Amino acid sequence: MLVWEDDSRTVPTPVPRTAPEQALGSARAAVSSPSVQAPAVTATAALHGEPSAASSVVARSERRVNVAEKRIINGQTDVNQLVPFKYKWAWEKYLATCANHWMPQEVNMSRDIATWKDPNGLTEDERRIIKRNLGFFVTADSLAANNIVLGTYRHITAPEARQFLLRQAFEEAIHTHAYQYIVESLGLDEGEIFNAYHEVASIREKDEFLIPFIDAIMDPNFKTGTLEADQTLLRSIIVFACLMEGLFFYVGFTQILALGRQNKMTGAAEQYQYILRDESMHCNFGIDLINQIKLENPQLWTPEFKAEIRALFEKAVELEYRYAEDTMPRGVLGLNASMFKGYLRYIANRRATQIGLEPLFPNEENPFPWMSEMIDLKKERNFFETRVIEYQSGGALSWD
Repeated sequence: MLVWEDDSRTVPTPVPRTAPEQALGSARAAVSSPSVQAPAVTATAALHGEPSAASSVVARSERRVNVAEKRIINGQTDVNQLVPFKYKWAWEKYLATCANHWMPQEVNMSRDIATWKDPNGLTEDERRIIKRNLGFFVTADSLAANNIVLGTYRHITAPEARQFLLRQAFEEAIHTHAYQYIVESLGLDEGEIFNAYHEVASIREKDEFLIPFIDAIMDPNFKTGTLEADQTLLRSIIVFACLMEGLFFYVGFTQILALGRQNKMTGAAEQYQYILRDESMHCNFGIDLINQIKLENPQLWTPEFKAEIRALFEKAVELEYRYAEDTMPRGVLGLNASMFKGYLRYIANRRATQIGLEPLFPNEENPFPWMSEMIDLKKERNFFETRVIEYQSGGALSWD
């Protein structure tokens, strides 16, 4: 993907499920299931002192946390006690995401609305790009949120990392809000856009690739603590950090930001730029998380596991390239689908090396160097100068 100067340090494939909504169905059952390795005390037991299956957690909580005993997964320390910090990088990334806060309705969409309504404002190919983008993204960030809240969060036992995941889940909600705000502002057919993940093959295929990795870790019976289970969790984190947020989003980002560079759909492009910044932080955090899990659990990083991950990378590149071809059947915006083949391979190489794999596609270069600048906060105008809505402090809020 992109060159990020501040990037972080450094299967058998699950049985596929064919309907994206199956992830949502499984989610309801998983929502109350704590991580088995470090189970949470039930509310009733915690309040009334009743015995529970999590009595060992209660016992551990009676003594102070020893920072040396903290672990990203399968930890035995109290997950409710944030400090003392062991994973300072996770806390610093949490603070960075908070500093990058924004809300969709702060972006003025009046020019976009005028452009969309103007019969000569956009070509049909440009309109196709916008509708395909929104069709994918309105569901994609919900899948990402489900994976965090109903899966990953339950199995992470480092509270610093959990803090970031909570913020990340909120940001996924903001992103879904942003896409809905664009759809509503432009007066698009909501049924068409929000059902695209059912009805558009290039979108459906990407979602169906992702869903098994959500299902695997949000199953209420899933427990970490064995080699197989821990690899399942690590595999899911890699797929979502490196392939979903780190690869599946970037054809769409490039297309909309290219529109903005031509002074078209500037409100949507501004929102996509803020989303891109958020996603770059999510990806960087995920890479740190992956590498920390590998460091603490080197037995997971077997040759067989690495081969599975490489195969998943190759499949993801193939799926995203199909999406590029579908969204751009002809050249538009000075771009064409074939340009994205090299770009996606370049991105995949970047992600692979960040988690300790060899490049999959040697000698690929970035055909869109301007995209890297879009991520660099220091090179952009002051975000807060673009705001059209001011926040109220708690004491000034009206509760009527």
